[in-house]
Amino acid sequence: MTSSSENDKKLNGRVIPVNQLDTAVKNLMFELMHKFYFVEQTAFFADLSRKSSVVLLEDSRGVLRGFTSVALFDLNIDNQPLKILFSGDTIIHPDFWGSLELPRVWGHFMLETLRECGDMPLYWFLISSGYKTYRFLPTYFKEFFPRCDSATPALMQKIMDAAAIKLFNSAYDAVRGIIRLDNPTPLRAGVSDPAKERLANQHIAFFLAKNPGYDAGDELACLTQLCHENFRPFVNRLLRT
Repeated sequence: MTSSSENDKKLNGRVIPVNQLDTAVKNLMFELMHKFYFVEQTAFFADLSRKSSVVLLEDSRGVLRGFTSVALFDLNIDNQPLKILFSGDTIIHPDFWGSLELPRVWGHFMLETLRECGDMPLYWFLISSGYKTYRFLPTYFKEFFPRCDSATPALMQKIMDAAAIKLFNSAYDAVRGIIRLDNPTPLRAGVSDPAKERLANQHIAFFLAKNPGYDAGDELACLTQLCHENFRPFVNRLLRT
């Protein structure tokens, strides 16, 4: 039997095209983001308008507890067309950290996008100003870049640079792999500070060394290929639910 407290911690996710979001939901998204990040309302709504879809996460009472926004666009690298799935603002209320609903729903959206792409390669371009976001990569994927234990292959670097320049232009520092936005959205103090015991984690330590300006809102550009072969084994099991 499921207790009421367990139900209170359960999230339900759904994907909605941005052009179908009503004003009330957009305002709730901003309020949730503003609670944990330093973010300007005008910049938030402008960024949202450039996305194609959002994953909304609601609790058992229908209260918005998290979301992520995504956009899909084309690139051509060395005469090879490919698709980029870009993740924008992402937030989950701390009370629901550890929930697998976001990766489950986002994963199904990713699989649908993968099917629509057919034989065209699909990559996930992720920017991260927090170690929790970066940790999605080693948790769910076998290969991703940049990473602590191997250099970024030339092709992956070329794709990453092209995606970052297309989206952020001169805000992207290709040498450091860092995006410094005109309107950064750093986390508020105390929301997700890396505890000392977590610094022993090689991925967290790498992220903090690679992006020392994370607490000011600097974003680390990251890339992984979206394909079944690159998923960690438990991901395929998760996506069957």
